[in-house]
Amino acid sequence: QVQLVESGGGLVQAGGSLRLSCAASGSIASANVAWYRQAPGKQRDGVATITSGGSTNYADSVKGRFTISRDNAKNTVYLQMNSLKPEDTAVYYCYVDYPDYGLRSWGQGTQVTVSS
Repeated sequence: QVQLVESGGGLVQAGGSLRLSCAASGSIASANVAWYRQAPGKQRDGVATITSGGSTNYADSVKGRFTISRDNAKNTVYLQMNSLKPEDTAVYYCYVDYPDYGLRSWGQGTQVTVSS
């Protein structure tokens, strides 16, 4: 089982930026990776995904503001978040999926709070 550790969350004013990191305990080269977020009282929703081949996809609410990227050499995935809004406030989770092995894993989450 791959362990995931997210970091980079915090408190930021609206319009500011944060970069989240998701460090895996093993190789992510063959994994599809995603960032999800969950606001209080709401369901966990997908924010961005990046495939093992580097293709990306974003939720409409973050398109043009967030960028997902990966560094396979460091077993790390990033989420650059710009022009943050109060509605981006949530716990952000990293998720990896190894389709060739049927393995999936979640990180513990990192809190992002955007003040108005």
